[in-house]
Amino acid sequence: MDDQEDSDMAAMMGFSGFGKKARTFDLEAMFEQTRRTAVERSKKTFEARESEEEKAKEELKIKPAVPEDVASGSGLKKSELSGSRGFEESSDDELIGPPLPLGYKDSDDEDAQEDDEGDDDNPVKRIPDSHEITLQHGTKTVSALGLDPSGARLVTGGLDYDVRFWDFAGMDGSLQAFRSLQPCECHQIKSLQYSNTGDVILVVSGNSQAKVLDRDGFPVMECVKGDQYIVDMANTKGHTAMLNGGCWHPKIKEEFMTCSNDGTVRTWDVNNEKKHKTVFKPRSMQGKRVIPTCCTYSRDGKLIAAGCQDGSIQIWDRNMNVHTKFQCRQAHAPNTDTSCVTFSYGATVLATRGGDDSLKTWDIRNFKKPLNVASGLSSYFSMTDCCFSPDDKLIITGTSVKRGGGNGKLLFFDMATFQKIYEIDVTDASVVRCLWHPKLNQIMVGTANGLAKVYYDPIKSQRGAKLCVVKTQRKERHAETLTQDYIITPHALPMFREPRQRSTRKQLEKDRLDPLKSHKPEPPVAGPGRGGRVGTHGGTLSSFIVKNIALDKTDDSNPREAILRHAKDAEQNPYWVAPAYSKTQPNTVFAEVDSDEDEPDNEPEWKKRKI
Repeated sequence: MDDQEDSDMAAMMGFSGFGKKARTFDLEAMFEQTRRTAVERSKKTFEARESEEEKAKEELKIKPAVPEDVASGSGLKKSELSGSRGFEESSDDELIGPPLPLGYKDSDDEDAQEDDEGDDDNPVKRIPDSHEITLQHGTKTVSALGLDPSGARLVTGGLDYDVRFWDFAGMDGSLQAFRSLQPCECHQIKSLQYSNTGDVILVVSGNSQAKVLDRDGFPVMECVKGDQYIVDMANTKGHTAMLNGGCWHPKIKEEFMTCSNDGTVRTWDVNNEKKHKTVFKPRSMQGKRVIPTCCTYSRDGKLIAAGCQDGSIQIWDRNMNVHTKFQCRQAHAPNTDTSCVTFSYGATVLATRGGDDSLKTWDIRNFKKPLNVASGLSSYFSMTDCCFSPDDKLIITGTSVKRGGGNGKLLFFDMATFQKIYEIDVTDASVVRCLWHPKLNQIMVGTANGLAKVYYDPIKSQRGAKLCVVKTQRKERHAETLTQDYIITPHALPMFREPRQRSTRKQLEKDRLDPLKSHKPEPPVAGPGRGGRVGTHGGTLSSFIVKNIALDKTDDSNPREAILRHAKDAEQNPYWVAPAYSKTQPNTVFAEVDSDEDEPDNEPEWKKRKI
C-alpha cells in the first residue's frame, strides 16, 4: 500500500520517484548468523588443538628418557621432558623448529645474563659517573642544593648570599644560570628544597625567618619572627634565633619544618604565616634546652627526627610533640654539630652525618646502637650531608679538606657491608652537599670553591644534564649584523650635532681665536650714562627714580607755598586756567573771608559751618 501511494504521488507531481529507499536491517538474523559462525570457528580450533596434543603425546612416548643433568645442560626446556602436564604449562612458550642439540649454549643470552647478574652483584656499575658538567655558582661555598621532583630545574645557594636557578632544558653549552637573586639579603643560605609538587621552594638562611619562593624566585610567604624576651619558646609565634635547617613534608604539600638555635623545631603552614603549627623542644638528659642542628621527616611523614648539639638523635611522632618516640643520647660526640639526618627509601634505616667525622646508620626499630659506623670522614662544615641511592644499596657522603691539602672526595659505602667501594675525586676543595636524584639517576655535588657538579651516564641517566650538553653555545648578536633601518633624529645629523669636547685646553685655544668669544667686556659707565648705557647707580628704572627723589631739594612740607611758587610763572605764561576764563571773566574775583568776623546770619542752615 505504501509503495502504491508513493508511485501515485510521484506520478501526480510529475517525477519518477522519491529517490532511494532506506535500507532496513534484521538485527536478530544478523546476531544469529554471527553466533553460528563463532561456534563453528571455535569448534574447528578446538578439534585442531586436540589433534596437535595427541600427536605431541605420541612423540613424547616414543622419545627415550634423558637424564636430568644432561637436559639441564642442553637447550631443552624442562616442560618438554615432564609429560603432558609440563607441555600444557609451556604451551605458551613453544619452540619453533627442531630442538637444540645437547650441550648447546647461546652466547648472546649468556653474555646478557652475565651482565645482568654482574650489575645486580656489583652496585658500582650502577653509579652514573662516566660524564660530568660543572656549574659555576660563585667563588664561595655552595652550601645548599635543591632539585625539583621532575628534575627539570636545579637551585643552588651559597655563603655569598646568592640563590641561582638553573634550567637544564633551557641551558646551552655555556651552562649559565637564568636567574640570580638574594632572597634573604645579607644572610648565608643554609638549605634549599623544592616541595613535593615542585611549585615552591623553601629557603632557610642565617636569620630567624624562613622564606618560601615560587619556581621563578618571587616571594610567597615569610615566617613570622618570635618574641625574644619570652622564656618559654612554646609561647611565641616564631623562631627567635638563627635557623639551622628545614625541609618539606613528603605528603602534605603545604607543610614544612625548620629548626633553630632557640632550641625548637617548628612546623609551619604556607597559608598561615602569622604563627607556627606545632613546636618540638629537644631536651638533654638533665632536661635542659638543646640546640637542634638538623631535622627531617620520615618517608611517610609520620616521624620527625632531629640531630642535636649534645650528640643525641631525637625522633617524635608528628602528632605528639611532648615526648620523644625514639631517642639515642650518645649517637655522636657531644658538643659537635650533627650536620645531616636522613631516612632511607625503605623508611626503616636512618643515616646521620656527625660533626665527629663519622657516618652512622641506625635501625629505628632498635635505636640503642648503630648498625654500621664509618669514621675518619673529615667534615669542616655544619651542612655536610649524606644521602641514599635510589635502590637503598649505597650511601654517599663528602669529605672536607684544608686549602692545599688535597682533593675533596665523594665516597660510596655499601649498605650491606658498609665498606667503601667507590670514590670520586671532585675538586681541590671540600665536598659539602651531595644529592642523588632518583628520577634522573644523576648525582649533584656542591663544593667549597663555588662549583656545583653534575655526574651522569648517557645510558643509565635520564634527561637532566643530558639536555644541555648537546646544545651548542649561542653566539652573541653584534650590532653591525642588524638589518633593520636606523631611526635618525634631526639633532643626530652631523650638521646639527655639537662636537664632543675632547680636551679643555684645546677648546680654550680655539675660543681665543674666535673674535666674539675673545671680545673684552666694556667697563661700567661712570656718571649719568651715555650711548644708551645706564650709569653706574641707575642700573634699573626703580633705582633711577629713587636716586632722583633722594636728590630733590624741594620742601613739600607747606603745600600752599609749593603751589604759589609757580604763580608768577602761571601769570606770565597762562596755559590752563586763564585762557578759559579770559572772555567770560577777565577779572578774577576771589572770595575773601575775614576770620575775625562772625559769619552772616542770613546764610541757610545747611551752609552753616558746624563747630
